[in-house]
Amino acid sequence: MKFPLLLGAILLALSIALGIAPVDRSDWALENALALLAVAVLVVSHRRFRLSNVSYALVFAMLVLHTVGAHYTYSKVPYDAWWRAVFGASLDAALGFERNHYDRLVHFAYGFLIAYPMRELFVRVADVKGFWGYFLPLDMVASTSMLYELVEWGAAEFFGGELGIAYLGSQGDVWDAQKDMALASLGAVLSLTLAAIVHRALDRDFQRQWAESLRVKRKRPLGEEEIARLSK
Repeated sequence: MKFPLLLGAILLALSIALGIAPVDRSDWALENALALLAVAVLVVSHRRFRLSNVSYALVFAMLVLHTVGAHYTYSKVPYDAWWRAVFGASLDAALGFERNHYDRLVHFAYGFLIAYPMRELFVRVADVKGFWGYFLPLDMVASTSMLYELVEWGAAEFFGGELGIAYLGSQGDVWDAQKDMALASLGAVLSLTLAAIVHRALDRDFQRQWAESLRVKRKRPLGEEEIARLSK
């Protein structure tokens, strides 16, 4: 109980500090709308569905990255200046970057950090096992990433102007949405692969559960045959 409260207090303090003078107040408010909704869901559901401390820590890390991005407006996060201050050289120059890639980092982090909490949700609520305990969280990350890109597009069309451009954050890349979704999916694949390796090492029934999850449980087809059965 204390651990989620501690993370919440740290996140609140950080949000207040970075919310005092953001680079673009309108974009900051728009960027934080979905994050505020996510936090509200976690708070409301905490009593009936408490996540593991691991999941709360992963969600916290994701929200910290987002809070920093919202403060600066994602495309203006000065990560390269921070890197130069510490290491004395440009990270962008070393990697050949021609745009600000902080948004790409956060999309990757979304998949990497949120896939495990989603797995916990599927395992505990839907009681999925084996293959489906890894595929469904991956599918959820990919689909929610796609839905977010649609939200970005809709918001950019609705608000228009500089605010719409700032929120969309494509920085002139026509494949921005596709790359963001790909990075989120890649992050989820890596996260769930690590989870599977740990699970396999600790659970002697791992292979049996995996095989059982792919076995056909109902031989009868659905569709028209199921409709006919239910209509009797």
